[in-house]
Amino acid sequence: MAIPTDTNLGASEAPTRRPGRSGRRGRPATASPDDVLALVTELYLEGRRVDVTVVAARLGLGRATIYRWFGSREALLGEVIARQLELLVARKRAEVRRRGAAGLLEVLDRVNRTLTRSTAVRRLLEQERTAWRMFTSSAGVIEPRAVACIQSLIEEEMARGDYEPPADPATLAYALVHLRHAFLWNDATNAVRGDYERLRDVSAALLGIPGKPSRGVIRRTRQA
Repeated sequence: MAIPTDTNLGASEAPTRRPGRSGRRGRPATASPDDVLALVTELYLEGRRVDVTVVAARLGLGRATIYRWFGSREALLGEVIARQLELLVARKRAEVRRRGAAGLLEVLDRVNRTLTRSTAVRRLLEQERTAWRMFTSSAGVIEPRAVACIQSLIEEEMARGDYEPPADPATLAYALVHLRHAFLWNDATNAVRGDYERLRDVSAALLGIPGKPSRGVIRRTRQA
């Protein structure tokens, strides 16, 4: 099992598989979609490539059954990653005491730094030619869930009366997620760029937090 640290995105939240007992000795128990998600989560957090044939064999299922449940291998992986991202955001929100725009920025910054350090994310980008598209496609599983997650954070602060966003929550959340794509992932090499310092500065501006950009932003801007 993966060591439960932030270097593995959501590793401490990996679900436990509980296959049922079989009435026939030596015959694998009938597995469920939750069992599939749990095993794929385990493989993802350990940085191992997900092979649907292997997953099916380990759970005593047919590949066709897994595809019927999840549609495709990419959709299955996307569901696992989206769930881990949602758990990560919830965990970081619970860690941050500040509210309003400053609290939102701190939560987002902690999430982005964790994604940059994540062994699971890095290995996925190395192993999968379509990983960058999986993370960034609005037609996929991950990005819409990421946007909804941030939108929920914004609306929670609005409901508390601690924040008045400069744009409607859905648009602001969408912009923040696409900023993450631009600053964290390198679409040319399918790797982690990890420019979370500039990402924090631009996110602060989008959230309506006044202040000067960091020296890193000024230096890079002049070099450009």
